[in-house]
Amino acid sequence: MEAARRRLRVVFTRAADLVRTLIEARDARALTRLNQRLQKADLLIVDELGFVPFDRAGGELLFNLLAERYERRSTLVTSNLAFGEWVQVFGDEKLTTALLDRLSHHAHILTTKGLSYRTRKRTVKN
Repeated sequence: MEAARRRLRVVFTRAADLVRTLIEARDARALTRLNQRLQKADLLIVDELGFVPFDRAGGELLFNLLAERYERRSTLVTSNLAFGEWVQVFGDEKLTTALLDRLSHHAHILTTKGLSYRTRKRTVKN
């Protein structure tokens, strides 16, 4: 929210939607344009990584996008999985290790416990 208030270019997307969009852009020969647009975002927020596993091609497309942003633009990833479980999402240990290496370098990693934001909000209303 703060990045948007400061008028930074922010893109928010669920991981599964982003991968689907990347695959569709590749198939339509528009992947370069999409990647250029996503590279311009000051902050890319990829939500819910791990809820839906990707096929190899989808994982590679996401890796390439995030690797291009590495040390150039800010990226925020949310996941309910520990890093050790990310291999299940991407299906390739080397690719997952390389991605985690880039994402965790210069990163602030926040681990939360307890009730989710949605659960707390529902509890307060009742």
